[in-house]
Amino acid sequence: MPTAASAQAGDVPYWASLDDDVVYMRVGPSERYKIDWVYQRDGLPVKVVRLMQGWRLVQDPDGDQGWILGTLLSRQRHAIVIGEEATAMRAEPSVDAEIRWNVEPGVVGALGDCSDGWCELDVDGREGWVLEDRLWGAGEP
Repeated sequence: MPTAASAQAGDVPYWASLDDDVVYMRVGPSERYKIDWVYQRDGLPVKVVRLMQGWRLVQDPDGDQGWILGTLLSRQRHAIVIGEEATAMRAEPSVDAEIRWNVEPGVVGALGDCSDGWCELDVDGREGWVLEDRLWGAGEP
C-alpha cells in the first residue's frame, strides 16, 4: 500500500504560479527557516519539484530553488517570456500571422492552450500566440 509521501511524490513536478503580490522563498520548509528570496511578482511561474507538509520546493525561471508555502501558489498556468530579445505575439499560431505586439523578456502572462510549438498568452488583456520555446512555464515541467 502506498504511503502519503509516495502519493505526493507522484504529483510532482508540476507548474504553478505565485498567487500573491509578496511571496517569500525560504531555505527550508518552515517559517523558522530564513528567507532566501522575496518575490513581488503575482503570477510568476514556478516549477514545483517536491511537496512537504504544506510547503512546496519550487524552482523559479532563473533556476533558483527554495520552499514556498503551498497556499501562496496557484495551479493557474502562467508563463514568462525568455531570451535576449523581444518576441512576436501573433494573431494566429503561425510565423506568417500578423504581429499584434512585441513582448520583451521578463513579461508574464496567463497561459492558454499550446499546440504545434505555439502557446496562447494573455498579458493584461493583450492576447495572442507566442512560440512555445520563448516561454518558461509552458510545456511539460
